[in-house]
Amino acid sequence: RSKKDANYRKRFSERFALTLPSAFAKGGLIVHTVSVGEFNAAKPLINALLATYPDLALTITCTTPTASDAINKFQQDEAKKGRAVFHCYLPFDYPFLMRRFISFMRPKLMVILETELWPNLLHNAKDLGVSTIIVNARLSARSAKGYRRFTAFVKPMLNQISLILTQDKQSAKRFSALGAPNVEVVGNLKYELAVPKESIELTQNIKPFLDGRTVWVAGSTHAGEDEILINAFKRLKPLHPNLLLVLVPRHPERFNQVADLLNKESLSFVRRSENNTPTENTDVWLADSMGELLSWYQLADFVFIGGSLIERGGHNPLEAMAFGKAVISGAHIFNFQHVFSLLEKRSAYFMVKNETDVVNVVTRLIATPQLAIDTGQKGLALYLAQQGALASTMAKVHALLPFSDVKELTQDNSVIWFDKTFFPNCDKRYFDASFWQQQGLVTGQSTGRNTVWFVKEGSVHAVLRHYYRGGLVGKFNKDIFKTEAVAKSRAMAEFSMLWHMRSLNLPVPRPCAAHFEKRALGYSADILIERIDGTTDLAHLLQKRALTALEWQQLGALIARFHQHGVYHSDLNCHNILLSDKGQFYLIDFDKCAIKGKGDWMDANLARLKRSFNKELSIHPAFYWQESDWQQLMQAYHKKPSELL
Repeated sequence: RSKKDANYRKRFSERFALTLPSAFAKGGLIVHTVSVGEFNAAKPLINALLATYPDLALTITCTTPTASDAINKFQQDEAKKGRAVFHCYLPFDYPFLMRRFISFMRPKLMVILETELWPNLLHNAKDLGVSTIIVNARLSARSAKGYRRFTAFVKPMLNQISLILTQDKQSAKRFSALGAPNVEVVGNLKYELAVPKESIELTQNIKPFLDGRTVWVAGSTHAGEDEILINAFKRLKPLHPNLLLVLVPRHPERFNQVADLLNKESLSFVRRSENNTPTENTDVWLADSMGELLSWYQLADFVFIGGSLIERGGHNPLEAMAFGKAVISGAHIFNFQHVFSLLEKRSAYFMVKNETDVVNVVTRLIATPQLAIDTGQKGLALYLAQQGALASTMAKVHALLPFSDVKELTQDNSVIWFDKTFFPNCDKRYFDASFWQQQGLVTGQSTGRNTVWFVKEGSVHAVLRHYYRGGLVGKFNKDIFKTEAVAKSRAMAEFSMLWHMRSLNLPVPRPCAAHFEKRALGYSADILIERIDGTTDLAHLLQKRALTALEWQQLGALIARFHQHGVYHSDLNCHNILLSDKGQFYLIDFDKCAIKGKGDWMDANLARLKRSFNKELSIHPAFYWQESDWQQLMQAYHKKPSELL
């Protein structure tokens, strides 16, 4: 493409991940919109993200110069409102480039528009612990057939995507058939069109020049169909002298080619790029400008949707529908088959297959203006009835951003996550026990294999724990772990796990802060977790008293809840189960735990817990545990979810 458009050769340092966004863009959201069409479709979502997550940096990436221009304009408009938006080209999809980019940005979520399936982007995001969501996804039968030829390659790629939200059921079925595990239908974001103020103003400025003219807009046209439309116009013009064709080529590199074509056909035309306006003798207004298609559609009496008279698959008719304009389209519409099927059921668009069809349809619409109005209103009614995708998409995004309120701080070689409601001014000192000791804020400690500190700041009671290596390795390497992505490191993984479980209303401590510190041969880690006052672990409690039958049943029901949510506790034992003075059980210590599907691990979890009770029984002279207690626990564990206490 750089041969046709010199703009593709600019800012190559971004495409090779040599120039990266500002450090202020780290730890936020990335929205990838490959071209200007996807960016326009994403605007309602982008505005919703900015409003919902004002504390998260938002970076918009793309791959085309026209999209970059549109994003830069949006960026400037947001700056006037006091909102910072970051922008860069997404690097080329090479492993080392994508890894460098994602490692630097460390986004909490990557939102990808439509069908941008980049294997190295998805692989590195997964490997670095970054969730990805494909929104407004569509997959035509033709594209699905192409993907099926490479199933061995495509299926693993789709498995790396956290969630795919499709425009329609057909796309969802095709993604699922290719092996995508998490696919849902939420509708089309393009039904949520937000018309920019600039577009409305431009429409008002241009409208006076079109008085008395019948305006036919041909939007997003391609080589091969411009000729058909121009020939049709030449046949129509003698019969309808007030007809004005507004021709909007899809790609800017074709603007001059279309101008040459109009000259060759001896048509009178003006170019929008030269700020010329049509007179009563103008045949064609060549819209050789970018980002103004919405204005042209607003001014139209009827609209032809380009890319449909050739085997390109058609373009988006929704913008024309949103303005109540009658839609004309060729037969090649596989890119938007679902929308056109809905239009066809309502007799809300006109299909043309050749030049003669175009002439006949336009003649009907000129002769019967009410037909154009009625057809446009049917399309508008359909457009309004299909809205709702934005709210559904935002709900799914929120589910993938469980700790969007968590702040991230980079300090020296450290990365810190912290809940600002606990520690508004958290820094790396908070993970050093001496910092708390010097202020007299240590309220106690627990010594087992390692020391755990109980600390207090204001009304916040927390547990400070440093991560140590176990087993034989721990005798030689006390606390340095093998290098891995920050999000997958021990402290951050446990922080994320706890936050996720709390979102499921499972009784676990709330995470306060997590610390990753890069070392010469790996990293070390620490975590601060809310201390649950008035609790005792079962290993100590059962040395003092027996649990009642009801309490054993409550514990069995609780473990069942955790397992139903796929929570795998790698060290489920009686030391990691707390019972409060108010009769509430809690599970703690989720280092090296995970979310899993159903499997043998559930039985192994229970067996490990039972062994811990028997072990304590063999150690302590007084330990209130017997086999009948386990039977009570298991009886409640095996009850149906609706029967659980």
